[in-house]
Order: sequence, then C-alpha cells, then structure tokens
Amino acid sequence: MTSTAPPPDGRGRDDGRHETPEERADRRWTDLLQELRVAQTGVQILFGFLLAVVFQPRFAEISDNDRTIYVVTVLLGSATAAALIGPVSYHRLLTGRRLKPQTVTWASRMTVLGLGLLFCTMCSTLLLILRVALHNAVALWLVGGMALWFLICWLVFPAWAPARSSSGRDT
Repeated sequence: MTSTAPPPDGRGRDDGRHETPEERADRRWTDLLQELRVAQTGVQILFGFLLAVVFQPRFAEISDNDRTIYVVTVLLGSATAAALIGPVSYHRLLTGRRLKPQTVTWASRMTVLGLGLLFCTMCSTLLLILRVALHNAVALWLVGGMALWFLICWLVFPAWAPARSSSGRDT
C-alpha cells in the first residue's frame, strides 16, 4: 500500500505543511523578516540613544568605570545592529542565485546571534543607566534580575511551550 503522507521537513518529521523546499524557504524568509522588523526597530532606537549620550554635558562627569561600560555598550550596540541588519544584506547579495534555503538558514543564525548580542547590549545599557542613577551596588542586582527575566522571556517560555503543548494540557 502506498503512503500519501507529505514529505518530512528535512529533519525527518512531518510539519503538517504541503510545501516544496522553495515554498518553505519563502515562508520562513517572510517570517524572519517580520521578526527582524521588530528587533531592528528597538535596536536602532537604543543605538541612537547610546550615540547621543556622549554629547550630553553630564557625560564628562561619569567615572572611568562608567565610561568603560559606555564604550562596551556602544560596541555591543553596533555589533547587534550589524547582526540584525546583516540578513537583509545577505539576502540582497544572494537573490537570484537559487540559494534561498541556505540564505534563510544563515540569516536565521545571524538573527539568533543578533538576539544574543541584544541581550548583552540591554544588560550593559541597564547597568550603565542604573549605576549613574543609583550610585550603589543595587544596580548590579537589578541588572541581574532583569537579565534573568530576559532569559525567561526569550528562552524558558519558548522552550516550555512545545513541552506543554505536547503533553495536551494547553486546552
């Protein structure tokens, strides 16, 4: 008897969609662009803020440690912007070469790298702002708490959802 099951998704499992590899790549690329739009907007606003800080009169008054944190934060913000804008350049340079599945894979990897850098940029930005605002060690604890919250929102909840869904408890 012949099976009419759809082909696996390339990882040995059926994802329930009946699409060619090219259609899957197109769909995944569209999804990735939507995700990047959200992340890029936030990164651009944050990076713009960071670039403006150095021109504020009070910047001359910050400590050497805070100045170092600022420089690291600006470099992280720059690396984040590069990683999250990179997939657009990658796609543009490879358009028409019949490499969309590979382009989507590499663009997705760059996006994950960008999100990791964004995590570091956000923590560094918070550390700088809270150190200047609070002038005490509480800033480090607050940043640690927020870093934990980021990890919960960005990693724990997404990892938990499929486990919960497969157990049948999400009615």
